[in-house]
Amino acid sequence: MLTVQRAAYVSEAQRYREPLLPPLTETLDEVRAVLADGGIVLVARLGTRLVGAVRARIEDGTGHVGRLAVAPDLHGLGIGSRLLRAVEAACPASVRRFELFTGADSENTVRLYRRHGYVVFAHRSIDTGPGLLYLEKHR
Repeated sequence: MLTVQRAAYVSEAQRYREPLLPPLTETLDEVRAVLADGGIVLVARLGTRLVGAVRARIEDGTGHVGRLAVAPDLHGLGIGSRLLRAVEAACPASVRRFELFTGADSENTVRLYRRHGYVVFAHRSIDTGPGLLYLEKHR
């Protein structure tokens, strides 16, 4: 899972000229802590190959979706869409809202989220680039 995550986020690091994006610097121990913390973690496989992953943590009726990653050689095949739908479905019915964020210049990623009903509700500026877009979707 960590290998796919790192491979998927290299292009984001290049786009933003930021080699220290959290998905690239996260350690195996940190991933293990997420798995042990009771959050939702889903993976996609193609045969025996792990080709994608996504996470969600529940807080105050909101499913915070993160670390959606698909192996770069398989982009555009619908794996990200399937993972996004699956993580939403895996959240309990008490989750009435989903929230996520992405880089403001990540056009393909923003387009994916919008296709699935997410809308931008905030933009946060950061010193090193175009900032982050926060998107939400209500059930």
